[in-house]
Amino acid sequence: MTRNVAIVGGGQTSWGDRDASWKDLAQEGGKATFDAVPDIGPEDIEGLFVGAVQPERFAFQSHVAPLVAELLGIDVTEMIARTELACASGQAALRYAWLAIAAGQLDTALVLGVEKMNLGKAQMPEMQASMSNVLDREFDGVNGLSAPPFFAWYAQRHMHEHGTTREQLSQVAAKNKSNAAKTDFAQFQREIEPEDVEESPEIAPPLHLYDCSGITDGASGVIVMSEEKAREVTDTPAWITGSGQSSMAGNSINNLPSFDGWPQAREASQNAYEQAGIEDPLEEIDVAEVHDCFSISEIIEYEELGFCERGEGGQFIEDGRSHIDGDIAVNPRGGLLGCGHPLGATGVSQALEITQQFQGTVSSDRQVEDATTGLIHNLSGSASVHSVMTLGRDPQ
Repeated sequence: MTRNVAIVGGGQTSWGDRDASWKDLAQEGGKATFDAVPDIGPEDIEGLFVGAVQPERFAFQSHVAPLVAELLGIDVTEMIARTELACASGQAALRYAWLAIAAGQLDTALVLGVEKMNLGKAQMPEMQASMSNVLDREFDGVNGLSAPPFFAWYAQRHMHEHGTTREQLSQVAAKNKSNAAKTDFAQFQREIEPEDVEESPEIAPPLHLYDCSGITDGASGVIVMSEEKAREVTDTPAWITGSGQSSMAGNSINNLPSFDGWPQAREASQNAYEQAGIEDPLEEIDVAEVHDCFSISEIIEYEELGFCERGEGGQFIEDGRSHIDGDIAVNPRGGLLGCGHPLGATGVSQALEITQQFQGTVSSDRQVEDATTGLIHNLSGSASVHSVMTLGRDPQ
């Protein structure tokens, strides 16, 4: 049994360095989600899927899905789970909810992504050590490899192989941070110019501070429903039309297939496109939320998701083709660079952005005109796993 599945709406907390606990964020995100979909309450939820990466280290709490159910007053009658797939944990939770509903196991599910990362300046080393857990701890993590130098390698190699420039990296960061200035929940809300990126402190050459996503607390939730139930709630749902995942190399960087691209992203997106009936993503996708944890990431993703040819990602941003009024609006909410990156919440927030773009409820100065097809993308771990989901204003 396969059924059409839709996101009917959702909500989120404000993102940033929050004076709030993990439990506070879960309650705030859950309340915002139910407030945004007033016809659905805790009593209607049959399945609960919680995306959370490291609550054991950030909040010293495990078994968090039942905890969320308790905090939100949900008596789960069918299915409950916490998903952990590093930065793709939120999208993984959404994927499992989609599959459960498509299979007829559920009709209504809550997907909630939650992360509390800021532990105070005194505990910054603990936070950084926790982040390196996504690598092979005995080989890469123990040598101090963290995200900035890892993505700096990709930037260096992409520049060497394809002529990508420092200015093009800056244009990605300036675009996304300026988009975030129009997003009410974003961590960073100031428009900047490309030269501001290059004048920010250098972190791992060629990457500067503004090339890097933030350390962020936040939560985001969506209500996912079967077609029959969704049509009772809204006339403008976002239908999940395809999903793909690909994993290569495990956690160790020694096994990665490339340092200037991600064939895993290409494979995952092709799987999603095939399910959604998308033949030319550049022509058929109107809005995309991609995983710009660092500015180089978005440039590589243009290429691997099929928006341009390999090696042309830098030119793609330079020509303005990924701006809100370009060929395909990429990260109109501000992406990870502008909104921040509360790990378990990011994928859920991306899906909510696409839903709200379809519904026309985002700020008018970042609304994509006549958007009917969207995409979300996450990479996770040592960029060894890539997850892609397509959404449409119409079911297939």
